[in-house]
Amino acid sequence: MLNDGLQDKMFPECPVRNVLARVGDKWSLLVMHELGKRSGTKVRFGELNKLLPDVSQKVLTQTLRRLEEDGFVTRSVYAEVPPRVEYALTARAESFLEACRPMIEWVMAHFAEIMTSRKRYRGE
Repeated sequence: MLNDGLQDKMFPECPVRNVLARVGDKWSLLVMHELGKRSGTKVRFGELNKLLPDVSQKVLTQTLRRLEEDGFVTRSVYAEVPPRVEYALTARAESFLEACRPMIEWVMAHFAEIMTSRKRYRGE
């Protein structure tokens, strides 16, 4: 398995820190958000990679494997030439995203203000 057990060793008694260390990394929430836009449908790896162009294939693969390991994503492999691999969210991920949606909506509503504050801080 991909998990080296680092989060499990670092936060064995704190489920919040343990899980948030995984889903709060640079790409996991964005991957789940993109898959969540297509709720109930499967997304091919290449399509997901195009939706997130600034993530490398290697990092996307690692992120998807961690999400699969934690039960947030299902991976379906079809015996075709070339092989087709598709991903979809699980009910667990849908539930998690439901909890995250207010935060995502807040970010979208305040993004322009935040960018203005950053520019002002930098003297731009």
